[in-house]
Amino acid sequence: MNTGLKITAFAAAVAATFGTAYGVGTGIDPVTDRDKAPTARHGEHESEQPEGEGDKAGHTPGGLQIADRGYTLELAETHLTADKKQPLRFAVVEDATGRNVTSYVKEHDKELHLIVASRDLTTYRHLHPTRAADGTWSTDVRLPEAGGYRVFADFRPKGTKEGLTLGADLGVAGTYEPRELPAHNTTTKVDGYDVTLKGELKTGADGDLTLSVAKNGRPVTDLQPYLGAYGHLVALRSGDLAYLHVHPNGTPGDGKTEAGPGISFGTAAPSKGAYRLFLDFKHGGKVRTAAFTVYAGGAAEKGSGSAE
Repeated sequence: MNTGLKITAFAAAVAATFGTAYGVGTGIDPVTDRDKAPTARHGEHESEQPEGEGDKAGHTPGGLQIADRGYTLELAETHLTADKKQPLRFAVVEDATGRNVTSYVKEHDKELHLIVASRDLTTYRHLHPTRAADGTWSTDVRLPEAGGYRVFADFRPKGTKEGLTLGADLGVAGTYEPRELPAHNTTTKVDGYDVTLKGELKTGADGDLTLSVAKNGRPVTDLQPYLGAYGHLVALRSGDLAYLHVHPNGTPGDGKTEAGPGISFGTAAPSKGAYRLFLDFKHGGKVRTAAFTVYAGGAAEKGSGSAE
């Protein structure tokens, strides 16, 4: 590839903005209106939307809106610098009062789950920010590459019946080199572990996905609970980064869910197309992330191989 382009934080933000619109297709435009349909609920499968077709059924998938159902995600920093450890601060604001939300319902051991992903889906971070008394959340983050990113806040305010996922754009300045979506893969290596994906991501009905973990050729049968589960799976749609956060079938300690090697999920994609899957699992006291590129709804695969 030719020498990368130097882009400023402003240019990164512009790239993020246009990246949102490009490749969305006819189903979804960038959404900021507060009167749109509700996002998918945290802690519940995306397939609970009618027919599993989030876009076609009139439901906006999670993460496409910065404001929804009376709440707005406000980032204190909208521009960062590549490959530098920096604070990322934000708040969830209740529109009716203009005040930061300070009371949340814990879901999977946390009041709020924070995901940061690059728009080319090559960088992914699952972060655990801390909340100050005034409702301001903060965490340190180091993002390796310049370009456009999306910040997802997955939470449920106290007193509400269901959770929601809000998303906001983040520009990262530095030397920018566009990257292709990683090739389709069903196996990947991460930190000495081999993770294999079986099953199909479907639209219109639940598809069964099983991710199996092995090390040194042997199945791992002593996975450790992480945030109340043996694994967490986030799916992001290529193009607009529509967000699915699903949890595995079964719960540690329920007497029937085994601690590996397989972690099973049942979920449906909101539309056909390419998705990037990120599996967090814990073993040996450390959390690792395995990534896969899959195609839902009969979309053509664009290649094969592993995406490390």
